[in-house]
Amino acid sequence: MRVIAGAAKGRKLRMVPGDSTRPITDRAKEALFSILGDWIVDARVLDLFGGTGAVGIEALSRGAESAQFVDLDRRAVRTIQANLEHCDFTDQAQVERGDSFRFLKRYTGESYDLIYVAPPQYKDMWRKALHQIDARPELLAQYGAVIVQIHPREDAPTDLQHLEEYDRRTYGSVLLIFYAAAEDLAAEEE
Repeated sequence: MRVIAGAAKGRKLRMVPGDSTRPITDRAKEALFSILGDWIVDARVLDLFGGTGAVGIEALSRGAESAQFVDLDRRAVRTIQANLEHCDFTDQAQVERGDSFRFLKRYTGESYDLIYVAPPQYKDMWRKALHQIDARPELLAQYGAVIVQIHPREDAPTDLQHLEEYDRRTYGSVLLIFYAAAEDLAAEEE
């Protein structure tokens, strides 16, 4: 696994020891950032269930202003910190060891342009996180995006009040589902 483009292009990222994380494949990550394009420049990113930190680090490499990483696993937190240091992004990032659901409930800072949700597989945690984000629209900046990474077999309908799905892409065993505030999507259509 490596940084694909930008300031840290080509730098290899460490993996979290064991099998507690499911890092995004380089193919899916490259496609994701191709979709996001220059929109990521100056963005504030929240990488929930951070794992290796690959998505947040890729965002920083491509010009994101800052990235906040949250993961409960000590090994993942150490891996994220090592990867940030290796890529020279420690000044633009915050890493918190903690429960992502508690983080979503208590966070009161500036809203995020991109919230990336990639929890452990087959535990329905992605829907719980998505519902928490939906219940707190202030977490997402205007015209921001929430992107969920799951295995295609985990896909299930979600009943949301504020967020609306606007795209989905499958890359092998990675399904990316894109959400935005329904009112932002309606404004873009006008």
